[in-house]
Amino acid sequence: MNSHKGFGAEWNDRPQQHYLIEPRYLAGAGDLRHATEFLRASGWKEQSKTGGPIVFHNPAKSVRVVFDPLTQPGDWTIEGKASGHQPAWAAKFGIRTPVEIIAGLTDTLTQPPTAHAPNVWVPLDAQNWNTRQGQHFTAMSPDRSAFVQFHQSSPGQAHWWIGARTEHGRAWDAELSPTTPLSLVQAVTTALADPQPVMRPRGAFPPSSRIRTTSVSVRPSELGAWQQARINAARTAAWARSAWATARPRGRKPAAAPRVPAGYATGRR
Repeated sequence: MNSHKGFGAEWNDRPQQHYLIEPRYLAGAGDLRHATEFLRASGWKEQSKTGGPIVFHNPAKSVRVVFDPLTQPGDWTIEGKASGHQPAWAAKFGIRTPVEIIAGLTDTLTQPPTAHAPNVWVPLDAQNWNTRQGQHFTAMSPDRSAFVQFHQSSPGQAHWWIGARTEHGRAWDAELSPTTPLSLVQAVTTALADPQPVMRPRGAFPPSSRIRTTSVSVRPSELGAWQQARINAARTAAWARSAWATARPRGRKPAAAPRVPAGYATGRR
């Protein structure tokens, strides 16, 4: 009987065909749990309602992440409340945005702010994206399938516009308010330009002559282990932050992060 059970478990763990997709910005939406389970493991609270959108709030209830597939065309909405010198901000991503790019932003939201001044364009420069200065400052991927633009339609009216296209037309779009912290915009551009392929099951990526695919065989146990490692990393980081906050002497305020000079959003190094 034991050998029979072992055979069944082995059968259920047979390798399945997956594909490594490049470039990642044309890989299709992917599994939303890549982002949501990381938030959950980081201590974010889910406030979804049955039959409604998926909603997460950070522990301070100052940031909300919403995935709503029910409205047309469906989207991710990430919003932050005003706090101190930081005004309210919002970012919206189309439903077909690769979840790894969403996670670039949402993972960063779970981490403490860094002291270095962010630069949105550096990750793109590092991957040889082409930049153009005009009314709008634009960076275009080498294959001209993805772009990042600081779009200034008129004085005082601006937004970050990010997206990807295939030979069939628009793949996805994202719009971030000009008040979005530059560290978050840089997190998105870092994930967008990352040259590492992403994995998709057979039939779970859009057809396009612009993508490169590599077939791989993956056991469900291997896939589960990789996903669990990501969740464990989020839990460990959350525990470390909690332990540090508990051990910190009362009355001592953390050092303020340096402010980004006005106009930095459109500047480059």
